[in-house]
Amino acid sequence: MTTPFPFTAVVGQDDLRLALLLNAVSPAVGGVLVRGEKGTAKSTAVRALSALLPEVAVVPGCRFSCDPASPDPGCPDGPHESGGGTTRPARMVELPVGASEDRLVGALDIERALAEGVKAFEPGLLADAHRGILYVDEVNLLHDHLVDLLLDAAAMGASYVEREGVSVRHAARFLLVGTMNPEEGELRPQLLDRFGLTVEVAASREPETRVEVVRRRLAHDDDPAAFAARWAQEEAAVRQRIVAAREVLPSVRLGDGALRQIAATCAAFEVDGMRADIVMARTATALAAWAGRTDVLAEDVRQAALLALPHRRRRNPFDAPGLDEDKLDRTLEEFSGDDDPDPDGDGGGPGGGGGQPAPDDGPQGGDTGARPEAGEGGEPRPSGAGEQAAARAAEPFRAKVLSVPGIGEGAAGRRSRARTEHGRTTGARRPRGALTKLHLAATVQAAAPHQRARGRSGPGLVVRRDDLRQAVREGREGNLVLFVVDASGSMAARQRMSAVKGAVLSLLLDAYQRRDKVGLVTFRGSAAEVALPPTSSVDAAAARLEALPTGGRTPLAAGLLRAHEVLRVERLRDPARRALVVVVTDGRATGGPEPVALAHRAARLFAAEGVASVVVDCESGPVRLGLAGQLAGELGGTAVTLDELRADSIAGLVKAVQRRAA
Repeated sequence: MTTPFPFTAVVGQDDLRLALLLNAVSPAVGGVLVRGEKGTAKSTAVRALSALLPEVAVVPGCRFSCDPASPDPGCPDGPHESGGGTTRPARMVELPVGASEDRLVGALDIERALAEGVKAFEPGLLADAHRGILYVDEVNLLHDHLVDLLLDAAAMGASYVEREGVSVRHAARFLLVGTMNPEEGELRPQLLDRFGLTVEVAASREPETRVEVVRRRLAHDDDPAAFAARWAQEEAAVRQRIVAAREVLPSVRLGDGALRQIAATCAAFEVDGMRADIVMARTATALAAWAGRTDVLAEDVRQAALLALPHRRRRNPFDAPGLDEDKLDRTLEEFSGDDDPDPDGDGGGPGGGGGQPAPDDGPQGGDTGARPEAGEGGEPRPSGAGEQAAARAAEPFRAKVLSVPGIGEGAAGRRSRARTEHGRTTGARRPRGALTKLHLAATVQAAAPHQRARGRSGPGLVVRRDDLRQAVREGREGNLVLFVVDASGSMAARQRMSAVKGAVLSLLLDAYQRRDKVGLVTFRGSAAEVALPPTSSVDAAAARLEALPTGGRTPLAAGLLRAHEVLRVERLRDPARRALVVVVTDGRATGGPEPVALAHRAARLFAAEGVASVVVDCESGPVRLGLAGQLAGELGGTAVTLDELRADSIAGLVKAVQRRAA
């Protein structure tokens, strides 16, 4: 067995360690979401936490980790008698991003259920994680149907598996810990709110700290056992402190003054619902217990706010997380109570840092915005006469839904029709691999003609593997929405470019809500560049768009050819994900011989491959040339104006796209 890196040997990351320890003291806090750049010890710290948790008492032989003091009366392995039991180490169960639904919730033996009428159930990861830790690395990349199952289990403390009238329920209470890199996309708001605390982590910029990180990492890799032995005393001390804090926790007093501060803070920062108030109260109580106190202080409330509120006050994916600490201090001072027994006390305890998690400004040491002076490979970006600084985007609006025609088989999402594991049943087929969704009627129909030949003599239906039929379901998929944006001089009027950016920002918000990948190609001067390769991070796309300057000629053909190359490469990486190309231009093309004809030839490449496309016509003024409409015709797509892009402006835009592509 691999020796994990000791928790106490993690250098820095005080807020991360404190948040994990508070959940170890009081699992009711609700788990931790760790956000930050890659290579910042997120996973290392989480995996090391399980070694510090006290052992768990379980019923011998129970696959669902029932507590012998109060066994679950509905346990599939029950009923259990109270008393007795054995102990085992607390588990940390990892949920892979690509896990199947059956792996998460468990699987039923459908063949035995039909033939014998018994519930033959194989527990999943939710059962393994009961009374332990469920860890999801890159939780923001988790498929939507798994997110839904996690939400249900976290809300009810139980997992339900139901297949064609066969139902199994078991307890599933676990500490949910997730890590994510915001560059790869944000988390669904419903799941985000389920995490009690959140912390932002970043690599230190202090050379001495970085040297110590490398020194400890290398020492652990060279001899894990010896390195762990050197930290055994510190690990034992923290483990004992967790046990002591758990014993103190029931006697901690949360006074009316602290409750008023908690309520006032949540109201001041306009968080949704009441979960934030409850999480703050539990966190402040755990902080007091961790410090060995029985009274909650104002410092505990302040630290609890810094951990529990940043992810609950975001209104859209482009809002930076974090809290205004001056506003927080003013609120706490205004509602300070007289029942604080020690106003000058401190939270105490190692790892109890009170700093605000750093705002997510993108990857440290990197540029999240487009650079006006440099393009790909560090070469100077194309420029032209009259280049203007970047214009600010207009206020975004609710955009009309754009979708890809036909039925795909891509990743689950909310944009276009697709054959998925979830949705309405439209037919049946023989299973390819493991059976996941049984079509009962088709299975019975396939098995019925063979009952006499199989020697059926009782009421049970004799079912064989060849009889099983997989349900074919239709749901929605996420697409790759590739924006091709004209940043040339013809778009340089600041008010006009502001409206264009506002429209693209609105489409980015729509892509975020529909779980799409997005990419951004811009063209101006004499060339085009990939401002953002296809990614799930729409906030990164928004940052590049905001910094986009304008000016120079209009190399429309170069923009389309670069977009075509991006799609070719992405098709190799993710062949099941269909693309929707959104060209934002007035249709003009300049530079070189026959620029318009060259652009139309490039557009016909998309039409020949059946790529769905929409041209957002940015032409304005009393005289319109209709060049964007001509471009849309060559693309085999449709053209819409900026006004028509609004959800309340027109009806049937999607139908128009589908008719043109049919």
